[in-house]
Amino acid sequence: MSSLSSIDRELIEQARSIISQRFKPDYHHIGAALRTKSGRVFAAVHLEANVGRVAVCAEAIAIGMAAAVGDTELETIVAVDNQGNIVSPCGMCRELISDYAPDCQTIISDGEVVSISELLPHKYQRVEK
Repeated sequence: MSSLSSIDRELIEQARSIISQRFKPDYHHIGAALRTKSGRVFAAVHLEANVGRVAVCAEAIAIGMAAAVGDTELETIVAVDNQGNIVSPCGMCRELISDYAPDCQTIISDGEVVSISELLPHKYQRVEK
């Protein structure tokens, strides 16, 4: 566990800004922002649907935005609810973040940053043949 740096606080503000701008009841209720090792920031909102199985988390969309431009070396990620409160990534997002960047830092509260591996101990690994 480590404390927040000034660039971590800026990342939180990016997540708060995107959900503040794009919040829409029943559609967008979580915002996320990630910073890559190159320093680029990608911010996104959660996509909700009438059929719950097609909902997509904001963290996944931000990772997809980074992947779309070829910048997938994730450094730090944070998600916030529509009130701006930091929320810990769900299990599926923990898996996704870990798959893309097993050393990614995750902001889980206003004063706590942990490695994604701390949130996902004993991660499932495919056996390569």
